Amino acid sequence: MIQIRKSTARGHANHGWLDTWHSFSFADYYDPAEMGWGALRVINEDFVQPGKGFGTHGHRDMEIITYILSGALEHKDSMGNGEVIRPGEVQRMSAGKGVLHSEFNPSPEEIVHLLQIWIEPAVKGVPPSYEQKFFAPEERRGRLRLIASRNGREGSVTIHQDAAVYVSLLASGEQTSHALAPGRRAYLHLAKGQAKLNGNALQAGDGAKIADEPALNIAADADAELLLFDLP
Repeated sequence: MIQIRKSTARGHANHGWLDTWHSFSFADYYDPAEMGWGALRVINEDFVQPGKGFGTHGHRDMEIITYILSGALEHKDSMGNGEVIRPGEVQRMSAGKGVLHSEFNPSPEEIVHLLQIWIEPAVKGVPPSYEQKFFAPEERRGRLRLIASRNGREGSVTIHQDAAVYVSLLASGEQTSHALAPGRRAYLHLAKGQAKLNGNALQAGDGAKIADEPALNIAADADAELLLFDLP
């Protein structure tokens, strides 16, 4: 089963400083049919204006992954971390028993384009923690590069859930594939470009819920950037 969710079907809000699209129910957008997929709870595509950002706010019991598509985002949190996240870098914050943080676009002129992803943890009440890693373009080109996993394998960031998150940069005409184990499901988010998933056409911003598909083939019709989630 592959169920395509078109970019334009997502929840949308434009606050002036923030233009945001919600793949699943979030904030004022609520659709009982779109409450997540497996352990994947949130994919927000955000465009933050220069000099603007999210003020200090709290989270708990959620694995939060930030992936930058263009621009830069400055992060500060109650654990004492203060980092700037740029394209190719992946930030993982395990909110655990509670954390405060803020996110800010430090550029005076460039919009930051990012994906914020929430994955529900398998355990609650763990101490909050933070991790940030860079994955060079050559690591992501023409293949699925693991960026987040339960055990931090292959140099990925570590999350408290039996999920695996991959990214890929595909040139037009390139293909990559993924085997889905029995009982697992997947979600594909096409961040940029055009591609086909097992023959199903996707445009930038589209997503696909996947179940009972042992083999996934992703073929780029135009230069593409995508994220694939292998989920319990």
